[in-house]
Amino acid sequence: MQGAAGAAGGDPVYVEDVFSTFLYDGADAAQTIVNGIDLAGEGGMVIQRRRNVSGNWFVNDTENGANNFIYTNSADVLGVGTTGSSFNSNGFTIGGENNLHNAGNDVVSYSFRKAPGFFDVVTYTGNGTAGKTISHNLGSAPGMILIKDLDAENWWLCYHRGMGNTKAMYFNSTHTESEQLWWNDTDPTSTEFTVGIITGNNADGHDYVAYLFAHDDQQFGAGGNESIIKCGSYTGTTSGVDLDLGFEPQWVMIKRATGTATSYTNWVMLDNMRGVVTGGTDIPLAANLSTAENGTYLYGSGNPANLIEFSPTGIRVDPGGSQFSSVCTNGETYVYTAIRRGPMKTPEAATEVFAIDTDSASSTIPTWDSGFPVDMAFTLDTLGGTGAQKNSARLLGSKYLVTSSNTDEASDGSLVWDSNEGWGKDYDSNRVWYSWMFKRAPGFFDVVCYDGTGSAHTEAHNLGVVPEMMIVKKRSSTAHWRVYHSATGNNKYSPAFRTDPFYTSSSSWNDTTPTSTQFTLGTEHDVNDPSDTFVAYLFATLPGISKVGSYSGTGSDVDVDCGFTSGARFVLIKRSDTETQGYAPDRTNWYLWDSTRGIVSGDDPWFTLNETHAEQTGDDFIDPLSSGFTVTSTGGGLNTSGGTYIYLAIA
Repeated sequence: MQGAAGAAGGDPVYVEDVFSTFLYDGADAAQTIVNGIDLAGEGGMVIQRRRNVSGNWFVNDTENGANNFIYTNSADVLGVGTTGSSFNSNGFTIGGENNLHNAGNDVVSYSFRKAPGFFDVVTYTGNGTAGKTISHNLGSAPGMILIKDLDAENWWLCYHRGMGNTKAMYFNSTHTESEQLWWNDTDPTSTEFTVGIITGNNADGHDYVAYLFAHDDQQFGAGGNESIIKCGSYTGTTSGVDLDLGFEPQWVMIKRATGTATSYTNWVMLDNMRGVVTGGTDIPLAANLSTAENGTYLYGSGNPANLIEFSPTGIRVDPGGSQFSSVCTNGETYVYTAIRRGPMKTPEAATEVFAIDTDSASSTIPTWDSGFPVDMAFTLDTLGGTGAQKNSARLLGSKYLVTSSNTDEASDGSLVWDSNEGWGKDYDSNRVWYSWMFKRAPGFFDVVCYDGTGSAHTEAHNLGVVPEMMIVKKRSSTAHWRVYHSATGNNKYSPAFRTDPFYTSSSSWNDTTPTSTQFTLGTEHDVNDPSDTFVAYLFATLPGISKVGSYSGTGSDVDVDCGFTSGARFVLIKRSDTETQGYAPDRTNWYLWDSTRGIVSGDDPWFTLNETHAEQTGDDFIDPLSSGFTVTSTGGGLNTSGGTYIYLAIA
């Protein structure tokens, strides 16, 4: 077994090595899911179910075999009989006879790989004697243990550190905690856990499986000092609860532990692939129910709503401050398990984090293919027109902003994110929409949603390095876009996307340079109005992948060295020192080129993010350069002698 970073001789382990949320469509045939998780070599567990219709949660693990299964929503014994399933070195295969993936069904899968400090699977045989101990390889005290009798229809049992060793809950039920001798009043340790004499976990001669989840074991990441999973508890309040995890989660499971059990005290599961949005309706599932996702049974006494928000440092529970009994009833105790968002590893190729595609005009998700989960996209209609320049992000859900306008966000049901390979659906077949797609990754790009306060303050981010370019937009009301660029300094901003230069003001960034963990906002209303919501896009130079920089115009060809080896696939340029008017090629626009439409030694199609015109052709403003790009002498708005220009380029 591969060791974690902190283990002697072990290579660094990242959350993307041990956990995956993967979405796929049923096909009435065997399907191989490639998610990068080595289940065959390391061992682990996969839990999955159909999203759009009712059905069981299938659990397969490497101890019981890929063709055998149990259900989290049932007391049924271990099922046997499917064929063709397997655990692979980069994912898993579901056999053709398994009705989990019938055609027309949307499926969600969660893969947990065995790893010290994260997850383990063990099987054992009960002896009917209190105090039986079971060894494990988690390497730290478990924060949560789920146990199922494989031989008899006994309910699942759950130990959670938020309840302690004298209490437990049933994982396949809405029941709240009860006090029994299930754990023999003994805390689990880094090498073993103890069971009592309950038939659900220690009947004589019965075989059991136990799934063990770690808590805050800080041995992950490049330095071997970061946590990727936490198991905790909180008390619900009428104003909501902020949970500081020390990381941004991608998956969370919450269960009310105290009070009277109701139809709403379920094991609520949410993740950022199916749709945990900021300020929108969440899409929950329940581990103990067979009901399709997003049912009102998960919202307590309210209708479908925003149950939680993921933040750069944790979770905001019940941000609306309402009385949803599923996650935040006043005075009741809740337990949770949360897993860190990835990737943690710095990307090694630009194709891992940036892609360009034209729409498929199909109802099949995704419309735009990327080869990775998309976190943000600029989308432009080549025919132009009002609203032709859209920007959206996974955290915004179906909301979008228009780069050529200062309007607040609007909704578009075609902006969907639940794909591991791209985004969007159902785009206009009579027009051509291009999408420039970005994935959040250390050193490259990050997205932060925040609430304005009206007072100068800092916001956390997870870029991992100092942002060199930040694009900020108020979402909830009309306001201009704002841009920070390291080449112009922390006392200047551009009212993007317009022809304006960068203006001097302390009110946008409070004359404070961002750091590797936070950025600072001043009191200016376009970045920090109280009671308004905002989104910030953060970019940095990642050698060989992206470059944030500036150059001086000469009137002659200018070679811009970005440190690339095969040229730039994406180039965004803006003059920063002055504003010019007139014909578009001579104006100080936000010009955009890409290699899909053409960066060649000749005419190159271009857009401007600040205008509504169609794609422009017949101009040779830039040329290819293996180390970056060349700005030619023909574009006055891009290469005026003595002018200063900022740019963002991606290899």
